[in-house]
Amino acid sequence: MAEKSFRVEIVAADEELYTGEATFVIAQTTVGELGVLANHEPLLGQLVPGGFVVIVETDGTRRSAAVQGGFLSVTGESVTVLAESAQWADGIDATAERAALESAEPGSDEYNRAHSRLAAAEHAGN
Repeated sequence: MAEKSFRVEIVAADEELYTGEATFVIAQTTVGELGVLANHEPLLGQLVPGGFVVIVETDGTRRSAAVQGGFLSVTGESVTVLAESAQWADGIDATAERAALESAEPGSDEYNRAHSRLAAAEHAGN
């Protein structure tokens, strides 16, 4: 039996990163990590600064993005991520991000950005 799909959009302040159909989304919110399937109860969540979003597309492709703050809006038919900034994991150098994470002050913008990118890289393709 085919999984039900729903519309997903990831929009950052400077670009629309993704629009398409997915069967599953994972996002890190201020109240914890959240998994979303089709027909999920409506909700609005605040994304953590230094988090990630994972999308499982209808063909099974798993895509991960580093996301810096913003909001997650879920309806029964769609998921919208409105992020301050977002970057696909496939363009991230995990070694460089580990070094940046170690040298940055915990809680700083640099720390959160490196944490986000490293987490997205670790969740890509898993």
